[in-house]
Amino acid sequence: MSFENDSVPKQDGDSVSVPVNGHRVDWRGWKFLWPFVVVFLFVFIVPIVYAVYLSFFQTRMIGGAVFVGFANYLRLFRDGQFWGSVWRVTLFTLVQVPIMLALSALLALALDSMRLHGTRFFRISTFLPYAVPAVVSTLIWGFMYGAKYGLVGSLNGWLGTHLDVLQPSVLLASIGNIVTWEFTGYNMLIFYSSLSTIPHSLYEAASIDGASEWQIVRRIKMPELKGSLAITVIFSIIGSFQLFNEPSIMQNMVPGNAITTYYTPNMYAYNLSFTGGQSNYAAALAIVMAIITMAVAYAVQLNSMKEQMR
Repeated sequence: MSFENDSVPKQDGDSVSVPVNGHRVDWRGWKFLWPFVVVFLFVFIVPIVYAVYLSFFQTRMIGGAVFVGFANYLRLFRDGQFWGSVWRVTLFTLVQVPIMLALSALLALALDSMRLHGTRFFRISTFLPYAVPAVVSTLIWGFMYGAKYGLVGSLNGWLGTHLDVLQPSVLLASIGNIVTWEFTGYNMLIFYSSLSTIPHSLYEAASIDGASEWQIVRRIKMPELKGSLAITVIFSIIGSFQLFNEPSIMQNMVPGNAITTYYTPNMYAYNLSFTGGQSNYAAALAIVMAIITMAVAYAVQLNSMKEQMR
């Protein structure tokens, strides 16, 4: 039995054959996708393919661009400056991301408890740092951090101390404080949106059954946050591995050479490409960092899916 002759009537009385048995493909729907496909190819696919292409060449003063195969990648794996920067952003991720997400979850739980006064003002004021451009927020914090000219310098003058939060041993923590200030409100809104989907009648039923506030948080609210927690962790890991704005802007505000040109992988790639004239090597670095970031994010996603299936 065949359905190839099934038809859909047109307004003018004619009919169009619509296959429904899978033997023929109706391409009319794909025609609506071509604007998206064109944009996707030129905005996402072509830059990646071009970066991979560049990474297999080396530009020389004599001879121009020469195909070198995987030489840039082999050089990268022996580059101590690159792996030092990868370790720095890894340490930054391991410390800063849990602190930021814990603060975001606590703020979301506080807002959802309905025991705070002025929740709208609290919600907006917490989210406001996310709306401040990274350049502005970094300059604000940079001037506050200054031991000779900023808020820290004033505190040193009043208290007779010698605090310096821009010294190399604590500089990464100072940058982490800026990033936490910028993105805590953003993640808080994601958590708060998840909590808002829980019907309040469930809380009332739990209270009638004798559940304490902590038991409601632990048994009802925290399980609801698992899905959004996975998303925020992945986004935060990707953002941390792409750390660039804050250390780049603070480079001229920090005394000495505490922030080097290879402080983070993105700074290293930028300086190699635009200052060192090694765009091919920078392309190989960018490809390797993209693979590392995707691998870490995928591992986190797999672990999250296993947790949710339990």
